[in-house]
Amino acid sequence: MIINTKRQVILDTETTGMNKFGAHYTGHRIIEIGAVEIINRRITNKKFHTYLNPNRTIDMAAFQIHGISDQFLINKPNFSEIKENFLTFIKNSELIIHNALFDIGFLNQELKICDKNTKNIEHYCTIIDSLKVARKKFPGQRNSLDALCERYRISNIRKNLHSALVDAETLANVFLCMNEKQIEINFTENIHENAENNNEKNFKTTNTVIKSPKITPLKIIYADEKEKLNHENYLDDMQKIHKCCIWRE
Repeated sequence: MIINTKRQVILDTETTGMNKFGAHYTGHRIIEIGAVEIINRRITNKKFHTYLNPNRTIDMAAFQIHGISDQFLINKPNFSEIKENFLTFIKNSELIIHNALFDIGFLNQELKICDKNTKNIEHYCTIIDSLKVARKKFPGQRNSLDALCERYRISNIRKNLHSALVDAETLANVFLCMNEKQIEINFTENIHENAENNNEKNFKTTNTVIKSPKITPLKIIYADEKEKLNHENYLDDMQKIHKCCIWRE
């Protein structure tokens, strides 16, 4: 059996400035990178997290959002010192970022500061903007990470101060909810193969009496009233989010 492993990396950054229209063009830098790994729709224990010395001061507006001070970053590494480990972590993955244009602009700037000939992030992985995914799924609605947490009823511990790693972990849960779908499992081929093998064995042993195994009926356990109520509540939540529920159609 050949299993295709799908690897995704959820990433977020914190920066010295918060101008969403290309803050890196005004000399702002990355001060924190947080990333978590997802393999086959399961969040693993592998993470990439680092603080960075930006070699410049942090704007007050940015400090009020993430709470990371200039003093805290004095002894932290420069981007060049973590570059190779970072690229190794994201290489050959689907890199998922909320409002990717912002973070990718900063990351590519950091790569160019290290070496003008360094290739952009897009060379190492595929970029998926989860904000665009959310806008397509919920057109005309609020699709910030906070809004999506509220919509999917995901615990949001990032309301006071932002953290790149916490935001990445939160986005990982949100992204999995946004892409929740039933995976088709095809047993038909194996059933036919087993049937053919059994017929071949029976043909070769026509002179042998083969007794059918005794099959014990499975015990049926019905849901109690509390379980039925919990199930209906779950379907109610699903209907509110997706506007439909195929189990009720």
